[in-house]
Amino acid sequence: MTLMPHDVKPPDHDVEPHVAHNYSPIPVTAASAEGAWITDVHGKRHLDCLGAYSAVNFGHRHPRIVAAALEQIDRVTLTSRAFRSDRLEPFCAALAELCGKEMVLPMNTGAEAVESAIKVARKWGYDVKGVPDGRATIIVAGGNFHGRTTTIISFSDDPDARNGFGPYTPGFVRVPYGDVESLAAAIDETTVGVLVEPIQGEAGIIVPPDDYLPRVRALCTAADVLLIADEIQSGLGRTGRTFALEHWGVEPDVYLLGKALGGGIVPVSAVVANSDILGVLHPGQHGSTFGGNPLAAAIGHTVVDMLAEGTWQRRATDLGNHLHTRLGEFVGHGVIATRGLGLWAGIDLDPALGTGKDFCLRLAEHGVLAKDTHGSTLRLAPPLVITVPEIDWAVDRFAEVLKC
Repeated sequence: MTLMPHDVKPPDHDVEPHVAHNYSPIPVTAASAEGAWITDVHGKRHLDCLGAYSAVNFGHRHPRIVAAALEQIDRVTLTSRAFRSDRLEPFCAALAELCGKEMVLPMNTGAEAVESAIKVARKWGYDVKGVPDGRATIIVAGGNFHGRTTTIISFSDDPDARNGFGPYTPGFVRVPYGDVESLAAAIDETTVGVLVEPIQGEAGIIVPPDDYLPRVRALCTAADVLLIADEIQSGLGRTGRTFALEHWGVEPDVYLLGKALGGGIVPVSAVVANSDILGVLHPGQHGSTFGGNPLAAAIGHTVVDMLAEGTWQRRATDLGNHLHTRLGEFVGHGVIATRGLGLWAGIDLDPALGTGKDFCLRLAEHGVLAKDTHGSTLRLAPPLVITVPEIDWAVDRFAEVLKC
């Protein structure tokens, strides 16, 4: 059955009358969760195939992460950075080692990590590269999603995020994603950084051409420009590697991390780079009351230790291969195309079936939670604890909705 607009219930703002309408959620109200499953207030179980946009990579309430959080809650949770805590340096040392870098700037949300990297890149440009003060520019990619702060939406081309929120922050040059020639032409003496998602998440899990990221790396090296990799969604095991850039043998100058770094419990983000980059910051020039707090550091350190074992990356690879094989069965049968790496998939539905939101509503009725991006595109990012039988169950429900 074609999903027509009258099949979809309008947003019911009466359900949450005191919540600002900046989201249009699937009408499922979570009451509890464990592993890959969410139970709603009516007792119905739903298989979570979104994973909070990769923030729940290790499943809901992973016992090892919960134990670390509870142990730290019993000791100290927040001191602000006005004082040291015994958890911060060990966390930063472990994360730096995981990234093959020297220093960590801990923050809270992904958008904060991006904003912090913008400041660092500009300061590096002035102090190290010698760009005239106030003239630093950063090159970004079309279709990007790095957050929704006023600076970040200034270089977005998503009208929902951008329109109506001007005036916009200058200092950014946008070029098409995947187009190395346009990027090369955009680099000039004011360029201090190239900010890019190795795989574009919000755009629909867009995987670049195989030569794109290696060539971007080479351009940045030749022009003395920082390659800043936004691995907030793609990193920390999601694609089958610790970082998505590893699929192309590329190492950035700066990693931006978040989401899964908080273990699905608290917001934790970080900018990770060598000391010749992060060392441009001096006391008073940047900060965060909650950034690097003891609870966040304890949880983040546990996540890093789990990733250092390598089992999560292998699991994402093996389960991802199974997921992509199953999804490929539907190409030409209501699905136009699928793509992705590891346990991360973008699915382009036949627009005749309706919008992606329509389809997600029907999936939720069948016990599968997913999220649309734009138009008729869905994205799947289930927790890495999902099993093969659970993937098959979700795909079978997907097939049922396709036939409706």
